[in-house]
Amino acid sequence: MRTLILFTIMLRMLGQTPPPEPAPRPPAAPQPVAPPAPVQGIQNDQVLKAIDDLEWRLKLSDIAEVDKVAYTSLPPARVPNRTAPGAGNPLIVHAYTFIPKKIDRAKKQPLIVMIHGGVHSNFTSESAHVVRELIEQGYSIISTDYRGSTGYGQSYYQQIDYGGREVDDVYIGKDWMLEHYSFLDPKRVGIIGWSHGGLITLMNIFQHPEAFAVAYAGVPVSDLVLRLGYQTEGYRAQYSAPYHIGKSVREDIKEYERRSPITHVSKLQTPLLVHTNTNDEDVNVLEVERLITALKAEGKKFEYKIYQDAPGGHMFNRLDTKLARESREEVYQFLAKYLKPST
Repeated sequence: MRTLILFTIMLRMLGQTPPPEPAPRPPAAPQPVAPPAPVQGIQNDQVLKAIDDLEWRLKLSDIAEVDKVAYTSLPPARVPNRTAPGAGNPLIVHAYTFIPKKIDRAKKQPLIVMIHGGVHSNFTSESAHVVRELIEQGYSIISTDYRGSTGYGQSYYQQIDYGGREVDDVYIGKDWMLEHYSFLDPKRVGIIGWSHGGLITLMNIFQHPEAFAVAYAGVPVSDLVLRLGYQTEGYRAQYSAPYHIGKSVREDIKEYERRSPITHVSKLQTPLLVHTNTNDEDVNVLEVERLITALKAEGKKFEYKIYQDAPGGHMFNRLDTKLARESREEVYQFLAKYLKPST
C-alpha cells in the first residue's frame, strides 16, 4: 500500500494519471506495461521532495505532530532586475516542524533547531531516526529548507547564499516557531547540524549568541579557504558559479573568509560541542582541527572530541550503528544540560 501511494505521487508530479490496478491476465498472453517517463535534474528533486514529505509523516506521526510550514525570510541576495514587479520581495522558505504528542503544553518546553547539510540538499527522512530520538526526549524541532535547498525548483536552487542569508533563513525559522507555539521557551533553544549544517549552526551562534542556549556542530565545514584548497575542481566550480559566490577563492579570498566560521570564533558565547573524525572523506579533520585551535587561541570555553577512524567517515554518528548511537548519546547529554527536557 505504501509503495502504491508513493508511486501515485510520482506520477501526479509528472502530470500522469496513475493506472488502475490491472485485472488478472492469462499467463500465455502477458501485456507489457510502459514505464513512467524519465525524470531528471530539478524535476526529479521535486518528485523526491513530494515523496519525502509523505515519508516524514509515515515515519513519525505516531509520536509527533508533523507539519510543513512556509514563512518569509530576507529578500534574495541577488536580484537580476531590481525594477521588476516584486523584485525585492522577501523570499518564501519552507520548514518541517515536529511537536511531541506527549509533552505538557501547560509548561514551557525546549526547542531544537536542526539544520540539514549539503551545498545543495534538503531535510530528508533519512534523518528520521535522529529526529525520533530527539522527539522521544521531549524536544520540539524545526528544520528549514533554507535558500538553495533542492526540491523546490531551479529558481529556489539558485537563490543559494552560502554562509550568508541561508543563515538568516534558519534564524527566522526559529523565531517563527517561538511565535506560533507559546509553550516553547525562548531561553531553552538549542541548535544542531552536521557538515554544512554545522557551518550554519556556528554562524548562527556567532551572529546571535543571545538566542541559543546550546549548540552542537558535527563534522562542521569551518574554513572555506582551506576547504576549497583540498576539494576537487568540480566542487570548487559550484562556488564560483554566477548564481553562487560568483568568484573563485583566488579572485575574492576575503569573501570566502567572511562566510567561514573560523573568521568569527571570537564571538563565541554559546555552550558548544564539536565532533570530528580522522577518516572523514568530506570535511577533512584538518579543517575542524583549525577551528578547534582558533577557538582555543581566543580563550573560548567549549567541548570537542576527535574520533579516530570511526567507521562511516563523514556520516559516522548519523548512521544507525552502535558507535553512532553512543556518539549521539554524548550529544544528547550535552544538550540536556542546558535545555532540560521534561521527559
